[in-house]
Amino acid sequence: MEELRNPTETFVYYLERLHVLLDKVERICEGNTNILEARLQDDMLPFTNQVTTTANFALRACCPLAGRKIVSFQQNQSSFSALTQCITDTIAYLAAIPLTEFDRPVTEVLREQAGFTEVALPRDTFLQHYILPNFYFHLSMVYAIARSRGIPLSKQDYDGYHQYPEGFSFVK
Repeated sequence: MEELRNPTETFVYYLERLHVLLDKVERICEGNTNILEARLQDDMLPFTNQVTTTANFALRACCPLAGRKIVSFQQNQSSFSALTQCITDTIAYLAAIPLTEFDRPVTEVLREQAGFTEVALPRDTFLQHYILPNFYFHLSMVYAIARSRGIPLSKQDYDGYHQYPEGFSFVK
């Protein structure tokens, strides 16, 4: 058995960033909930589903990596408060998983439904090649939908590290 670094760290950090994004979107929308059903394209998931899918991918990673049954805190998605609660509950759940639960055989194969197919991957590959790209994809879609609807977000809102002066643009 090889010890797996705490996989919850990255998920918790970026779920906290998602919480920041969601708060900013809600503040700017001032009670207008039209953005909750907004999509980048008609055949893509709406904003609400992108938020909950981001949270669910964190759980779809950490639960099996810790040998637990996958849980979800997704509920009624028709309000900012429900989405915020989903994120808050997910963060609390992940933070409460004891690190010792991640001490499992590195050769363990994890299975997950990916669309209409099942993936069966060793732990590291499961996390690095399947879960993390999907987690970041859906997080990016939340950001992209908000930006496409005129919400003034920046990379700082997304990653918490970048900083630019107010009104800065790369486009002159």
